[in-house]
Amino acid sequence: MMRLHKVYHRLTLLSLSPSSPPPPPALTSSLSLFTPVRTPGHLITHHSKRFKSICTMSSRFPNLVPLNSIAAENVGGRSNDSVSSASTEDEEALAGKYQLPPPEIKNIVDAPPLPALSFSPQRDKILFLKRRSLPPLAELARPEEKLAGMRIDGKCNTRSRMSFYTGIGIHQLMPDGTLGPEREIHGYPDGAKINFVTWSLDGKHLAFSIRFDEEDNSSSKLRVWVANVETGQARPLFQSPNVYLNAVFDTFVWVDNSTLLVCAIPSSRGDLPKKPLVPSGPKIQSNEQKNVIQVRTFQDLLKDEYDEDLFDYYATSQLVLASLDGTTKEIGNPAVYTSMDPSPDQKYLLVSSIHRPYSFTVPCGRFPKKVEVWTTDGKFVREVCDLPLAEDIPIAISSVRRGMRNINWRADKPSTLYWAETQDGGDAKVEVSPRDIIYTQPAEPLEGEQPEILHKLDLRYGGISWCDDSLALVYESWYKTRRTRTWVISPGSKDVSPRILFDRSSEDVYSDPGSPMLRRTPAGTYVIAKIKKENDEGTYILLNGSGATSEGNIPFLDLFDINAGGKERIWESDKEKYYETVVSLMSDYEEGDLLLDRLKLLTSKESKTENTQYSIQKWPEKKVCQITNFPHPYPQLASLQKEMIKYQRNDGVQLTATLYLPPGYDPSKDGPLPCLFWSYPGEFKSKDAAGQVRGSPNEFAGIGPTSALLWLARRFAILSGPTIPIIGEGDKEANDRYVEQLVASAEAAVEEVIRRGVAHPNKIAVGGHSYGAFMTANLLAHAPHLFCCGIARSGAYNRTLTPFGFQNEDRTPWEATGTYVEMSPFMSANKIKKPILLIHGEEDNNSGTLTMQSDRFFNALKGHGALCRLVILPFESHGYAARESILHVLWETDRWLQKHCVPNSSDASAELDACKDEVSKGVTDSDNQTVVASGGGGPELADFEHEGFYSLPRSLL
Repeated sequence: MMRLHKVYHRLTLLSLSPSSPPPPPALTSSLSLFTPVRTPGHLITHHSKRFKSICTMSSRFPNLVPLNSIAAENVGGRSNDSVSSASTEDEEALAGKYQLPPPEIKNIVDAPPLPALSFSPQRDKILFLKRRSLPPLAELARPEEKLAGMRIDGKCNTRSRMSFYTGIGIHQLMPDGTLGPEREIHGYPDGAKINFVTWSLDGKHLAFSIRFDEEDNSSSKLRVWVANVETGQARPLFQSPNVYLNAVFDTFVWVDNSTLLVCAIPSSRGDLPKKPLVPSGPKIQSNEQKNVIQVRTFQDLLKDEYDEDLFDYYATSQLVLASLDGTTKEIGNPAVYTSMDPSPDQKYLLVSSIHRPYSFTVPCGRFPKKVEVWTTDGKFVREVCDLPLAEDIPIAISSVRRGMRNINWRADKPSTLYWAETQDGGDAKVEVSPRDIIYTQPAEPLEGEQPEILHKLDLRYGGISWCDDSLALVYESWYKTRRTRTWVISPGSKDVSPRILFDRSSEDVYSDPGSPMLRRTPAGTYVIAKIKKENDEGTYILLNGSGATSEGNIPFLDLFDINAGGKERIWESDKEKYYETVVSLMSDYEEGDLLLDRLKLLTSKESKTENTQYSIQKWPEKKVCQITNFPHPYPQLASLQKEMIKYQRNDGVQLTATLYLPPGYDPSKDGPLPCLFWSYPGEFKSKDAAGQVRGSPNEFAGIGPTSALLWLARRFAILSGPTIPIIGEGDKEANDRYVEQLVASAEAAVEEVIRRGVAHPNKIAVGGHSYGAFMTANLLAHAPHLFCCGIARSGAYNRTLTPFGFQNEDRTPWEATGTYVEMSPFMSANKIKKPILLIHGEEDNNSGTLTMQSDRFFNALKGHGALCRLVILPFESHGYAARESILHVLWETDRWLQKHCVPNSSDASAELDACKDEVSKGVTDSDNQTVVASGGGGPELADFEHEGFYSLPRSLL
């Protein structure tokens, strides 16, 4: 349940240029699920302001920053409609009917979203990529193939459940910072669904894919289109209407300003393989060689030979060179190509593919992998590597695949490769020095020329930020100790010894010096931006940091002398009212070193009540020109109250949370409110790091479609993200004291909101998603005195069903039996007496949170007479996507809150009796939407109260 991949479907995307080093592999692997605008650059996730870190994906993926939805109308107060019709709605819900939440919640969720934005390579134009609101359930219901860890839409021949844009508008960015009139891209069919929008290197053309629904309501395959940016006229790239895009893996890339390399469905592909009515034999897996193979509970794996054939059918591509003048050329043979990267000088292609033998144990990312160098006209140059099947990667965190990995082009050279090779067999438990070695080699080495060692590392390699032959930054880290180091190397000078620039704990956010800002090269790659000061021969770079302090984040930009180590703060966020960030360099398209006095930046600015806006800031006068004017996305909550609060756990650890209160609320007049507590535990190696403040009190309150902040409109207090650090210092394992630290953290948070007089002590609900759902169940089992009820969405409750590690636990139940048992709320189902609402997607594909987890947990609860309810959402995965599903989840939540947490119901005793009668029955519908309730008697039922559900983007991570 790694965090970043749970939020990808909620993000709105804005492409900009990068300013940070590559993230750990765990982050980039999850981010590959995006289908973003594709321009040269890096990816910025910026939706929940807790995650404004910039993550590198590939040199062709954009930077993305989310924009919030716009509320359709100003609706406030508590709705009486849903309460008055509760009885009828409950009956329909138990019969499997989708329901709608109250209008004040529904109107926020259904508001049309703002467009995503993408700047041209020359920073003189901006795309407005128009989007729709939540998709209908019918789109999720389309057939999909679950193969090799992926889900494929056979009609589109792409990943299933792919979002899309509905239109493209272009604005000129005027010298004074204003936007020119919009020019629409036109010429494609009405109703087209647009994906993979990418600029040509010179910014004169756009390439994108389109598809549209056929008359029989099936989804069409994707075709590649191009558009002239000046005229807005779009046309198909291929003259033949029978050339379709294969978007299962990579899609297309600009090789130069007039040529694209496209992954196409092979014209020679035959009919879909037919599943044999009678299997040729039993399904057999064997380990007669006694290999040690421990893998996490991956889902959607290949099951038999037929699945292998299906995977080949959908994933095999033919690479096609297509010019804007209409000429085409097939290169290479059909294969399962996973990536294709042109060299910066546009002379070579780095082509990766996977091949048989496949595996029934691991997903396709671990299949045998071949990497080759071709010329851009398709001539084979050499094989870089052919890696075998990797079923045996150890489960210890920081373990990796054996052999060459992270093979890429140097961003500062015409055509030079670099990669890392492990020296410990990929096993993090093996002690060896060096642990990783970084190599470099030309695309076409001379005969007998061996790879050159660039650098040796004792920790795990984490990426390189290139600049030139005199400067590059190399990153390494080690999870167990949380140590991270940054090296300064001179790639072109063997006589210059590498030196450590930063050596720190990755958990210590207060000491984070920031990340180097990158600039775009004429070749479309990104390198560290060197800055020159007038009459100064020093070598300077820009460090862009979050500026974490004990009072919250205060982002900064430092001018850093890479040789002497001195730094000068040239920009800092407003500390009092606003939260500002440096998003991107806007002068990076100019050749040569950047002059400090001619610096141009894209910055963002927001406050507790003001939506994020973007501005251009120019040096030396630092004049600010605002380029966006987005309206408040939910004006009915514009005056919500937000405060970052601090309190202490009983072991002295400093904790924080964000407390939200409804507009106009006055605790002295209105008294305590029902409160919703929503969180997600984290693991730390030190108490000091666990107690550090993260986030800013001045950040805008972003509210997503499943956010708990929606219940501010229903007059709830929301305790958002109270920190729950699980600490294992030194050689101690954090999870061995999981329950103890979990309860202590929750107790401290509850005591604080009660002390402040904003939360009713008997009306505090707890909820969470994924690992937060696991937390919720454990708190109801081990701290029933704190909460009146709970909502647990898409969680895992029996850790013996994830035997080879979960979350950041890399021990097995045979090594840590007591920990697995004690952490599992399934084993404590008999202790749960407060009402609990379980929600789960029927098609959950997340490793570890099989839908069976909620089903079995519900049965355990029911077997002990607990008041519980299970809602299974048809077609939904780990994160919920369809409008019907999301609105129904909100209805379930609001219904649960009104029954169990609102103290001022007009007839509380009658409502309680009706609830007892209803839940004692237990119903499973025949329409495939399972809504089951069960309840038992006893005095505990008299004081069950509020259970809400709240899903900040953080909770989905």
